[in-house]
Amino acid sequence: MASDAAQFTGSIPENYDEWLVPHLFDGYADDLARRVLALRPRTVLELAAGTGILSRKLRDGLPNDSDLVASDLNAPMLDIARTKFQPGESVRFEQVDAIDLKFADASFDAVACQFGIMFFPDKARSYTEVHRVLKPGGSYLFNVWDSWEQNPFAQIAHQVVETTFPNDPPGFYKVPFGYYDAGEIRKAVAKAGFSKVTVEHLPLTSPIASAANFAKGLVFGNPLQDEILARGGNPEAVCTQVEKAIERNLGTDLSLQALIVHAYKA
Repeated sequence: MASDAAQFTGSIPENYDEWLVPHLFDGYADDLARRVLALRPRTVLELAAGTGILSRKLRDGLPNDSDLVASDLNAPMLDIARTKFQPGESVRFEQVDAIDLKFADASFDAVACQFGIMFFPDKARSYTEVHRVLKPGGSYLFNVWDSWEQNPFAQIAHQVVETTFPNDPPGFYKVPFGYYDAGEIRKAVAKAGFSKVTVEHLPLTSPIASAANFAKGLVFGNPLQDEILARGGNPEAVCTQVEKAIERNLGTDLSLQALIVHAYKA
């Protein structure tokens, strides 16, 4: 499932960018960009850059002569990210596997990753790879989602598909919301060689401008739609049920919570 859950292809990137980003990712991208920029790095690598939400904010705050590499495993996501930049802006887009980085040792002052770690099939190796490409004194800053209990929209979406497919429910939402044990994360990152690791829980509130649009993102903005089709289901019908559940259980305010991790390389 982890491998399939990481496949953001076809129409998913456009739906992700249009329907999910405003509800889930903008606020956390602002936070992560602020933390990275406070370090005043000259060379920055972004992993799992997706459609460029964090990339755009980083480029806006970095000096013009600094280096920014926005990378992702899925080339279609980077195709959307490219549209957010003008010709001549100092950003390179690279298709990169986060557990096998193609960069030289000690290449970057900072590495950032927004809500990507959960999809990496070998998290331990990904941490080791980041440690390798960081310069001494560099930092790795990333965030991951907290549990379903702290992000009820995910539990709502999963409950809808579980009811629709009781014998074989799609499991996508178990992946991005299944890696939130702060102690486990801190231990794994430290084992990769980082000298200090801090973990902070950050709650945010986001307005639900449209339950219909948010539901579109939750069904069509990730591989869930493919899981539904593979079971002979109707994604549009599931989307309607998710929309009703959002209106019934969430109203107009979306409570979110993530873990923010800062790892330091001595």
